[in-house]
Amino acid sequence: MTDGTLETIDGRPALRFERTLPHSVERVWRAVSTPAELERWFPATVDWTPAEGETLQAYGATGEVTEVDAPHRLAWTFGGEHYSFELSAQQGGCRLIFTHVFGVRAIAAQVATGWHTYLSRLESHLAGRRLSEQEANKPWKDIHERYAERFGVDPTPGRRFAETLDGDNDDA
Repeated sequence: MTDGTLETIDGRPALRFERTLPHSVERVWRAVSTPAELERWFPATVDWTPAEGETLQAYGATGEVTEVDAPHRLAWTFGGEHYSFELSAQQGGCRLIFTHVFGVRAIAAQVATGWHTYLSRLESHLAGRRLSEQEANKPWKDIHERYAERFGVDPTPGRRFAETLDGDNDDA
């Protein structure tokens, strides 16, 4: 799996993940936009259509779908952060670009590791396999250390977070 990159968008830290998936754009679109499929790999249950202007809620925060160009682009805000999926046809499949613009660069390694593991769950889901969150998190510490070093950030916050994963029994 390809690592994400840390960029700056509108003066804020942003993570960008790019994957080439051996599935059609339409198949990947269903996986990133349909609630029944999202619940198999995404970090939150998202009950949306999705439609521009639609409001979503999870974990006590509110968001809004800001752009839908099916089956190529889906963007939303959530908790003051910006997210998007961009899909384009590639020979033999689909190119997926996932971008997350957030607020605090110091936690970039932790956030990147989280998305890295969720995208591994997406790839498994698309391949017809179930990868539990617990299983996906097994290499979390090693992935996190790699990101912390690459991004030049203090690994301590992510290490503290990793301690909470050791007892995680969620296999949603």
